Order: sequence, then structure tokens, then C-alpha cells
Amino acid sequence: MDAMPDTRTQSRVFQYLDAQAIADAPLRATPYDYAHVPAAIPSHFLDEVLSDAPRIPNHGSYAMPRLARGARFDALVQDLLGEPFRDLVARKFCIDLSHCPPCLLMVGNTTGAETEGDAHAASKHKIITVIVGLTRAWPHERGRFRVLNSPDREDCAFEFSPEFGGMLMYRIGDKSWHGYLPQKGPRMSLQLSYVDSENYVRREYFRHGLSAFVKSVPVLGPLVNRLPRNPWGRK
Repeated sequence: MDAMPDTRTQSRVFQYLDAQAIADAPLRATPYDYAHVPAAIPSHFLDEVLSDAPRIPNHGSYAMPRLARGARFDALVQDLLGEPFRDLVARKFCIDLSHCPPCLLMVGNTTGAETEGDAHAASKHKIITVIVGLTRAWPHERGRFRVLNSPDREDCAFEFSPEFGGMLMYRIGDKSWHGYLPQKGPRMSLQLSYVDSENYVRREYFRHGLSAFVKSVPVLGPLVNRLPRNPWGRK
């Protein structure tokens, strides 16, 4: 790939993301390619960003285009969906993402159901996934995203807390196992995946939009909320 662009210039492009911190995060190759950025969004932006965040009353993943949000949270969304961020990710993984559209989902809560967080390797339609933590605090030992060595969610190589500003990005493959130990509570995060087609993006947004509508119906919502879901995005 071409030489890495000046991250100082990219920092001026982003309103909230720290381009230098993202560029400097080491890419780890075991058990599969992933990179952790402890402060991809500086902590002093916490109140500013979260004051404009969508309100999500239920568990599961929600399609970002359908979520009402304020201007400052939308600025973060635009940071993530823009070409400069895609370039940073592409260079991190030495991969061409120019023809891979983004699919952006948001999670607000987890149920604590035992089957929630089961180990899986994600959809074959995904190329790279980026998770951005937006939770004010996560004091729990359980419920952290786990990079796994195998399809056993106890076989953990790295844990990622969903606290504000942290970022985890990883390459999808047959062995990109991940999951977490169940923990009930409000847990806000964004999941951005670069995928192989616009058709997949449309299907995902429709599916999650339908799920959100069903959960909003008074009679159906409580029933759906009892069903286990993987809020990190099992596809």
C-alpha cells in the first residue's frame, strides 16, 4: 500500500477520533489479526458525545440510520463512516477496503442470558469489524468482549471493556472466534463492519429495523426481550 498519510492532517479531519492513537496501535496476529486502541476517543469528549447519543431501551443491535441522535453524536458517526477512517483501518490491516461498504450498528443493553455472548466467528460477508466502547463505566468482571483462541468462550486471549473511547478492530476469518461471558446491564457500543456488498448492508439494516419495531410493540416487546441475543453482532 502507499505510504501512511500524516496523521496530524487526519486528526484535523476527525472531530472526535484520535488518528495518531489509532495509527500507533500495534496489530497483533495471535490468535488472529486484531488491534486495540485504549483511547481512540479522548476521555474529555465523554459528556459531549453521550449527551447526544440515541436512547436504546431494549437489548440487541440497532441499525444506526434508524436511530435519532444529536449533532455531536452524529459527528462521531460521520468520523467512523468517512474515508479517512476507512484508510486508517485499511492501512492497519494492509488490505484494500475501497470497495467494502460500512454497516454501522449500535448496542445499548445486554440481558445477562446464559446464551448471550456464545462464541462465534461472525459472518463470511464481513471483512473487518471495529467496535467502539461508549459506556460511561463497566465495573463488571464479566461482559467484556473476548478475543478467543478457540470456539470456547473461556479460552480467552484478550478482553476488551465497552467503556467510552476504547476501540477494538479485528479481521474476520474462519477462526476469528469471539464472545463474552453474560452480564446484564446498560452497555453502549458501536459496531462498524466493512462488508462485501451494499446488498448485505441493506439486508442487515432491514433485519435490525424489523427487530427494533417488534420490540417496540407493547405486546411483543417483552417477549422478544426475553430471547437471547448477541449484542456484539452474531451474523
